[in-house]
Amino acid sequence: MPLNFDQYAVEANAFLKDYTKKMNLGDDRDKAGRILVSILHALRDIIPPEESLQFIAQLPMFLKALYVNGWNIRRKKPRIKKMPEFLDLVREHDGPASINDFEYSDEVAERYVNTTFIFLRKYVSLGELEDIRDSLPKDLKNMIYSNLMF
Repeated sequence: MPLNFDQYAVEANAFLKDYTKKMNLGDDRDKAGRILVSILHALRDIIPPEESLQFIAQLPMFLKALYVNGWNIRRKKPRIKKMPEFLDLVREHDGPASINDFEYSDEVAERYVNTTFIFLRKYVSLGELEDIRDSLPKDLKNMIYSNLMF
């Protein structure tokens, strides 16, 4: 199996350009990348590992790499039950940049989460998103459910 790293880079750059535009972040690809990674890492923290593996099986290589970077499958799962707790986890993954990236606003952070799941529909099947939704606590299902039809 030949590895075509140049092609992965081209695809990743095109994805990030489109994602940045969809997020209404102007040309700030760095900010868009930090937001994307923090949302993906927060998601992997709260869904079962088996569901994560099924999810990433559908992602292109460059998104798989982002998702698994730094993943410790044996780490204890945080007890996240409500959207504000999930948004705090997203900010935690973003680190110090979260102050600027999410503007101290749950509304902005939730919009970024929703837009990210809509954008990922390009790669992930409706069935897999439903499986992820089913593995989430009741108060978090809406972050996937409200976006399934897009």
